[in-house]
Amino acid sequence: MPIDAAQAVAAEPLTTRLSWDHKDIQLYHLGIGAGIPATDPAELRYTLESRLHVLPSFATVAGGAMALGGGLAAPGIDIDLAAVLHGGQHITLHRPIPVHGSATHTSRVTAVHDKGKAAVIVLRSDAADADGPLWTSECEIFVKGEGGFGGERGTTTRLDVPTTAPSVTVERRVREDQALLYRLSGDWNPLHADPGFAALAGFDRPVLHGLCTYGIALKAVVDTLLGGDVTRVRSYATRFAGVVFPGETLRVRAWSVSPGRIQVLVTVVERGDATVLKDTVVGHE
Repeated sequence: MPIDAAQAVAAEPLTTRLSWDHKDIQLYHLGIGAGIPATDPAELRYTLESRLHVLPSFATVAGGAMALGGGLAAPGIDIDLAAVLHGGQHITLHRPIPVHGSATHTSRVTAVHDKGKAAVIVLRSDAADADGPLWTSECEIFVKGEGGFGGERGTTTRLDVPTTAPSVTVERRVREDQALLYRLSGDWNPLHADPGFAALAGFDRPVLHGLCTYGIALKAVVDTLLGGDVTRVRSYATRFAGVVFPGETLRVRAWSVSPGRIQVLVTVVERGDATVLKDTVVGHE
């Protein structure tokens, strides 16, 4: 069987070294649409090295370690990339990410859930530098056709969309070349660039990385509800509910539902507000 759940969970953690500098951060920020307008002082915080701060979602690509990588490389995991989708992502920030840094990155598979027609691999990663923990990441890797092995289904948290008017609604157009630019930060899955490979996965053209949409949404929330201060973000969780195609427009709705908690819903304007990110929460100070 392509997935040996017991072997994957029992395997020793995978430890690697990560390093990054201002160029990696600038490339990531450009990959999620920063820099428009190019001379806007608020955008220069994402694009100009002398003013640079780091959006916390950069943790998903720091050092070129894409969020899915550790799970797909784990012992007991032998799957077809065309069957893989990113199901969910959660990051907890222990302190702000430095502009220049290096860290020890430790990842392990904590669970493999049996959803019947699919399997969900849960991967936890921790990054720490000489000063201590930096971030903890947990991602869910959805693998079509790999369920039915008799494992636990796992639990899922669903959030009702608030019935009140959003605190803010913004729209962000995804550039035609957005996926080509974003993948330079380390996610080389051909699903996002190669039309032939996308067809094998059931799409009529390449799709945008879910983590790119994830970054776009967080930037929109930081810029509108957190005063542009990336250091206020303490956690960020989402569930990927649909695909985005380059060239489409994202509508980001955000509600300040309680002190320190912002709920977010992201939809695609051109497809009747089709949901692409749901159960999404930004925790902040």
